[in-house]
Amino acid sequence: MPQKTKPSRPIRPKQSQRRQPGREKIMTPRPIFIRKTYRGAGKLQGKVALITGGDSGIGRAVAVTFAREGADVAICYLNEHEDARETAQLVEDEGRKAILVATDLAKESACVKAVKRTVKDLGRLDIVVNNAAMQFPQKSILDITEQQLDRTFRTNIYAMFFLVKAALPHLRAGSSIINTTSVTAYRGSPELLDYSSTKGAIVSFTRSLAHSLVSQKIRVNAVAPGPIWTPLIPATFPAKKVQKFGSDVPLGRAGEPAEVATCFVFLASEDSSYLSGQVLHPNGGEIVNG
Repeated sequence: MPQKTKPSRPIRPKQSQRRQPGREKIMTPRPIFIRKTYRGAGKLQGKVALITGGDSGIGRAVAVTFAREGADVAICYLNEHEDARETAQLVEDEGRKAILVATDLAKESACVKAVKRTVKDLGRLDIVVNNAAMQFPQKSILDITEQQLDRTFRTNIYAMFFLVKAALPHLRAGSSIINTTSVTAYRGSPELLDYSSTKGAIVSFTRSLAHSLVSQKIRVNAVAPGPIWTPLIPATFPAKKVQKFGSDVPLGRAGEPAEVATCFVFLASEDSSYLSGQVLHPNGGEIVNG
């Protein structure tokens, strides 16, 4: 087991947000969405990607990094309009096109419309990134209502089914589907029973879909982040817990979205042409054997 190191920067200020999805603009410090030293190599040149939860956090980092690699991007999000506009501008600053699709992907009809809008406005669809998620901690399974369970599953896993169904007719050989799961799928989380369950379902969905689409030469993989500094964190946990978030992993700190986005670039590009049904683990050194 790797030894835990001391945090590489001071513990962040206490903070919390009242609702999900959280807002990146009011976080302190702001998440790092791309390294200044990152140089694109045209790995996604001419491609079009649809990214759910693309307004902020990991989704924003993926959108901007994809753009730096040459992709145009459709940014799907719920209602975080200011964050989404900022992400779109960041994509355009990289010289690529960005469109914004504000919708609730828990509804199948919304997923169909999002895909149609992407293909209409950007001309094609090559990469689907299923990233949007929500979580609501509860001390006991007795506290998880039917409404919470339904909302968590609809947002975190139903939407993936719906979006892939809508996207599949537009994908072609060489296309890539990338799903965001979580370290909690492998080690569990006592206060995130429903969230962890959806993340486990995403792993199985990824593996099964990869087998299903192998004959069409469409690759399906996933990324299982550990503790990453995104708006979901202050929108989920109390301020005192947010202050120390991520300090319990071997590397001793929460990761930045920029440290996860490159996993998505790898899985979306020809660099990973021999990978399908696999999961990458940017989790701060935690060994999960998954």
